[in-house]
Amino acid sequence: MNNGDRPLSPHLQIYAWQWTMALSILHRATGTGLAAGTLLMVWWLLALADGAASFDTVQTVIGSVVGRLCLFGWTWALFYHFCNGIRHLFWDVGMGFDLDTARNSGYFVVAASIGLTGLTWIVGYMAMGAI
Repeated sequence: MNNGDRPLSPHLQIYAWQWTMALSILHRATGTGLAAGTLLMVWWLLALADGAASFDTVQTVIGSVVGRLCLFGWTWALFYHFCNGIRHLFWDVGMGFDLDTARNSGYFVVAASIGLTGLTWIVGYMAMGAI
């Protein structure tokens, strides 16, 4: 049987780009980002155990503009992955598969992750007395 130039399996060039597809890819990307961010947390904990000089070095890196952007991104990835995970739990029990619900729950996940990230950072800055 000659398959010619047909691909062996479907790929992104065949499918039309959809909101739920983008959110699925983003869920995987945020999972990877969370794993990378966990390495930063491990570095922070090891520096805490190592002593004041090591801890000051890590705090300087984390307190820089780039460090805070990384923490902000990690916070958003955490909330996105959490909210989208809850959405997937509903899918696991067979709820929310119709197109309107899937699209709207995707919008809700994005909005909730942005809102929770903003709220966390505002409360964090208020607790530090920066606001």
